[in-house]
Amino acid sequence: MRNRLLTLIGCLALSATGVLLNPASLGAQSEATTSDTFPRTADGHPDFSGIYDVATITPVERPAQYGDRLILTDEEVAEMEQYEKERTERDLEPVDPNRGAPPVGGDTTPVGSYLEGLFRAGGGVVGGYNLVWVSPGEQAAMLDGQKRTSLIVDPVNGRVPPMTAEARQRNAALLANSASPDAAESASGGQFDGPEARPLAERCILGFLSTSGPPTLPNYFYNNLKVIAQTADTVMIYNEMVHDVRIIRIGGEHPSSNIKLWLGDSIGHWEGDTLVVETTNFTNKTRFRGSGENLKVVERFTPTDNGRIHYRFTVEDPTTWERTWTGEYPWVPSGDEIYEYACHEGNYALETVLRAARLEEKEAASNQQ
Repeated sequence: MRNRLLTLIGCLALSATGVLLNPASLGAQSEATTSDTFPRTADGHPDFSGIYDVATITPVERPAQYGDRLILTDEEVAEMEQYEKERTERDLEPVDPNRGAPPVGGDTTPVGSYLEGLFRAGGGVVGGYNLVWVSPGEQAAMLDGQKRTSLIVDPVNGRVPPMTAEARQRNAALLANSASPDAAESASGGQFDGPEARPLAERCILGFLSTSGPPTLPNYFYNNLKVIAQTADTVMIYNEMVHDVRIIRIGGEHPSSNIKLWLGDSIGHWEGDTLVVETTNFTNKTRFRGSGENLKVVERFTPTDNGRIHYRFTVEDPTTWERTWTGEYPWVPSGDEIYEYACHEGNYALETVLRAARLEEKEAASNQQ
């Protein structure tokens, strides 16, 4: 059973060498590998109904060490996955009650993997949750039999494109008085002025970053399961994280632009065996990676071998990024069960951190007198 704790997301990377492939051709190859054995609905479409696990050790953005290279070598994959296996075993060992005190200033030794860097960032140099409390991925994301350096495939550097000057200014003004809505945890400026200034995940409104989507992404810590229920005119995606639910209508039109929804308005249509979903009408209260209300996400769900789904997404918002960007990764069938998500019921911590912020302000004012 996955655990329900809130953790800060950081970003580190591994170094590596290898080969180069064209991301555009990879997308075309994957869609051509639709499995004839994938279950079908009564109307002949692929039946995506089931539980899927999206956990992975492959980061959304490509570490700079890989340059424009999308594919990991077999040697790199073996080294990465073995390191995570050994780190997990080490972290799950009983703690020595006679261990010495941690070093002054906390643990600042170099980390050896992307996930290890995330966990270090989550707990800071003084330490955070060990692997008893989390359920991260164990393998790199694999498509077309090849494991990836990043989920993003376009631009070719595997990175989110630069923000426009308008977006940088807009987000600077936002962050001066509140935390980023899609953040895990944050602490600066006026972000403790009131509960509305705290991140949505901390308030148990949506999962942190973009676990619910769209685009829906791994969170690299826990609660990476997704349930799909499908009928002839509706597809539901239920997310284990914060039990967010997306409803995708097959056919139809988006409502008026003044109708805003937490997860946007999703409309799907079939292109052969691929379910194509366009989502618009986002509220400005979510701001995926700093996006605005003009955000549009197009997702493609394609059945492949072994009951997997090739999930591909394209993000567009000309008021936020200089160009569109695209990513992809597999959704893997899972035999696990989904349990209720209890998001720190009562949320006593939020009241405490706000009270502490008022105390800090009072002490600062007293020191200025």
